[in-house]
Formats: sequence, C-alpha cells, structure tokens
Amino acid sequence: MYPEDLIAPMRSELTNVGFKELKSAEEVDNQIKDYEGTTFIVINSVCGCAAGAARPGVRYALEKTSAKPDVLATVFAGNDVEAVAKVRELHLPYPPSSPAMAMFKNGELVHFIERHHIEGRNAQMIGDHLVEVFEHFCK
Repeated sequence: MYPEDLIAPMRSELTNVGFKELKSAEEVDNQIKDYEGTTFIVINSVCGCAAGAARPGVRYALEKTSAKPDVLATVFAGNDVEAVAKVRELHLPYPPSSPAMAMFKNGELVHFIERHHIEGRNAQMIGDHLVEVFEHFCK
C-alpha cells in the first residue's frame, strides 16, 4: 500500500470535482448492483499516465459537457484493494488495468477504458472521448 499522505493529493484531484471514494467491495457492490442510472468509476493510480492524462482528462470532460453520469466514483489501485478487486470483477472480460475508467448503466458495464487507451494520449484527447461517452450514455 502507498502511504496515504502520498496519494491524498491524487485522490483529491477527483474528489474535489465531485467523485465519491469507494473503499470496500461492499460499497462498490451497493453502488452498482440494482442501481438505476449511470455510474462512472475511475480506477485511480500513482502512475504518470494517471497524473498527466487520466485525471486531467476526466476533469476536462466534466467541464465540457452537461451530460454527466448520475454518480462519479473512484477507487485507488494499491490502496483500496478490496474495492479495486470488486470493480475489476465487474469489468470482466477486460483484464486488470490502472488507471482505468468504467461506465455502468443500470448495473451493467457499457463502456471501459483500459490503461493502454490512456497511455500516449493527452488529457484533452481523453477528455474529448469521455465527453462522447457521457453524451451517449448519460442523456
């Protein structure tokens, strides 16, 4: 596990824009199972592509569209072990990946962005893609 004081600023990049942290498998399950609406979950990470593209891309997308998921949630790879494992179970058949982003609608996975879709792209590219995802699933 990473020291909490090290990752606190990384967590706050998302919580400061309305994301709620899910720290247990039960919290993830309660948010997804039988939920009517859209839930966007970011598997946050300490890596450079999370810092340079994923988190800034998410914030950019939220600024650029009025079509937003009903729930914004995040889990942190390496620290929220149980919660991350549950999200990974729910995003099968996609392999474990962090950072990653999952859109659920009415409890079903409808879109998934793996790390290799984040690496090598800048925040605006990630954000523009998320705007399309939000506008498609959240209207």
